[in-house]
Amino acid sequence: MLFTGGFPEVRGVGREAELWGLLFVAGPPLARGEEIKIVWRMTGEGPLRVKATLPDGTPAKLAWGPEEHGGSSWHKPGEEWGTGFVFPKRGCWKIELTRTRGSGYVWLPVK
Repeated sequence: MLFTGGFPEVRGVGREAELWGLLFVAGPPLARGEEIKIVWRMTGEGPLRVKATLPDGTPAKLAWGPEEHGGSSWHKPGEEWGTGFVFPKRGCWKIELTRTRGSGYVWLPVK
């Protein structure tokens, strides 16, 4: 995670895409059971699909989104979407993002 004088950023691993997340939290690890807002920027084409799971297959609840944003002051490549997740358990969560062309993922710690 990168701290650049504001909210923490995370750079994802992409395939045919570049992926960034902006976490609206004070810092890691993320808190379980609370709704966490994450804004995504991702290159590629097509609509965005997002899911989060633990290695044991436990899913996180997607409280809202992905909602496409028309623009913002956060400057990273690609289109921008907002999401709200509730992580029910502690652990390292894999968040996977896919578009018609392009996919990627990030790992986020939850306490």
